[in-house]
Amino acid sequence: MNLKVTNSPFTEAQATQLNAVLDTLTTDQKIWLSGYLTHASTESQSSVDTTKVATVNTVEATQTTSPNVARSLTLLYGSETGNAESLADLFEARLKSLNFDITKKAMDEIKPKTLKKLEDVLIVTSTQGEGDPPSNAVELHEYLHSRKAPNLEGMRYSVLALGDVTYEYFCQTGKDFDAKLSELGATRLYDRVDCDVDYEADAEKWITNVINALDEQMSSTTPSQAFVRETVQRESETKHSKTHPFQAEVLENISLNGRGSNKETRHIELSIEDMNESYEAGDCLVVLPQNAPQLVTQLIEVLGWESNTPTQINEDGDTLPLEEALTHHFEISKLTVPLIQNAAAHFGNDDLSSLTDDKETIRAYIEGRDFIDLLNDFVTTDLAPEDLYKVLRKLPPREYSIASSYELEPDEVHLTVGAVRYTAHGRERHGVCSIHFAARLQPGDTVPVYLKHNPNFRFPTDPEQKVIMIGPGTGVAPFRAHLQDREARDWKGHTWLFFGEQHFTTDFLYQTEWQTWLKDGYLEKMDVAFSRDTEEKVYVQHRIQENAATFNQWLEDGASIYICGDEKHMAHDVHQTIVNVISRMRHISLEEAEDILKQMKKDKRYQRDVY
Repeated sequence: MNLKVTNSPFTEAQATQLNAVLDTLTTDQKIWLSGYLTHASTESQSSVDTTKVATVNTVEATQTTSPNVARSLTLLYGSETGNAESLADLFEARLKSLNFDITKKAMDEIKPKTLKKLEDVLIVTSTQGEGDPPSNAVELHEYLHSRKAPNLEGMRYSVLALGDVTYEYFCQTGKDFDAKLSELGATRLYDRVDCDVDYEADAEKWITNVINALDEQMSSTTPSQAFVRETVQRESETKHSKTHPFQAEVLENISLNGRGSNKETRHIELSIEDMNESYEAGDCLVVLPQNAPQLVTQLIEVLGWESNTPTQINEDGDTLPLEEALTHHFEISKLTVPLIQNAAAHFGNDDLSSLTDDKETIRAYIEGRDFIDLLNDFVTTDLAPEDLYKVLRKLPPREYSIASSYELEPDEVHLTVGAVRYTAHGRERHGVCSIHFAARLQPGDTVPVYLKHNPNFRFPTDPEQKVIMIGPGTGVAPFRAHLQDREARDWKGHTWLFFGEQHFTTDFLYQTEWQTWLKDGYLEKMDVAFSRDTEEKVYVQHRIQENAATFNQWLEDGASIYICGDEKHMAHDVHQTIVNVISRMRHISLEEAEDILKQMKKDKRYQRDVY
């Protein structure tokens, strides 16, 4: 970008000289120079006529704000699994490095009534389940949508929304905050950005554009891809990440189920000996998966292209051979509503275009189908390799709760992985990552991974704190990690595990370990539910009901509750059961019981890792 005499305060000779220098500078040098000039301006500000400064600020205030202007900047985050909080931490550090005076808070750390006092507000929030706000954003979300919501004229804001495009209410909480703040009179600093599970690049662009909007010393145009990439690269080099994964060697790959089981659950042990990073119980290991070779081969045949065809993978024009792109870069085993809409724009198929008229029809069609189905059902001759990235989204990484203790096994990470296999629409279907583990990875192989910390699923540091753990199936993973921690620290008692699966004889995951911990006193109580062993199905929530008096007493004694597993069914049913138990045992209304759990969430005594 060159300076022009017509849009700058420089003479033609000055502009020529400056452009000659700017053309020789790297991105880092330009950023440094911008900071230097800002600092120099600050140092000399005391000698500037205050009337002139006030006039300039009044004129510029409607467009942009410099860190030197006394407007408060607040970063609020709503986070359930830690993604939004991690981004908030990253953005706080970025803004502070640019000399912004910023306050970062979780949404439940701010009193809703003080919201009207804020001036510039950045919101980073995820969405849960059916469009619900994350736990720490519920109160603020409800307040803004109530009759008590204040007039917010004078506030400026921008929203970064995190979500998963496969869900119907994609980024709904971010959309809610964005719309409501505008409705209440606030002004957008920069338009909301909605991020899919592969959110890093979009999040980078958002914060860079927000900084541009805030800082009058920086360009107000969209930042170059080079700036975004260099920033991501610098930060990724400090620890392993999606762009800089660690190649973990597979040490063990064992089936946890007995012969005749309806399920296949794998116990995976990975070496992280040279990773030089630590983790805690409750954290996740993120795995970069790859699509099954058979599926990739079949898709190439349906497309009718050569396996080595150069295939564009992003808007920057980067390419990979088709086979590699389909194996490592694109998601091909699942359809989404946006994918169907994108395909309709590039397939040149009238029937597909008609399908996009009704989202409910699309949702019914995509259930259990993949990209091969779409190509077979809606034949296209218009789709070209350079258009593929406009239709398919990136292959998202998979997150697994860590099933081991860093205290006990500092050079290893253990995972508990349920293999996904099913038949739909006349074809066998497979989970991308789970079957990669179950069917293809053997000891000695490596898999690209990185650690993800989960600050919203943290176990007590007080050995006397009572802990109730509820984890059916593979949801038991973080509780194995916690019990290993307690064994390593010799913390005995005060733990109660609820575990459920289909059959006692074939599906009692880690049975001997639980029994040993019970015998040795590290696990105080354990209740199990095997749903297919009795005529009437029994689940973990039934065991909670049967132990209602003791369960409530543990809560009154200060116990913390941890739930891990399926959100839509298990976690919802368990939550309702706990509400009923509290209501019944304490002789209070269901609404009052809900309020108790809400307070427990605020106090970090009710934490969930659900998916």
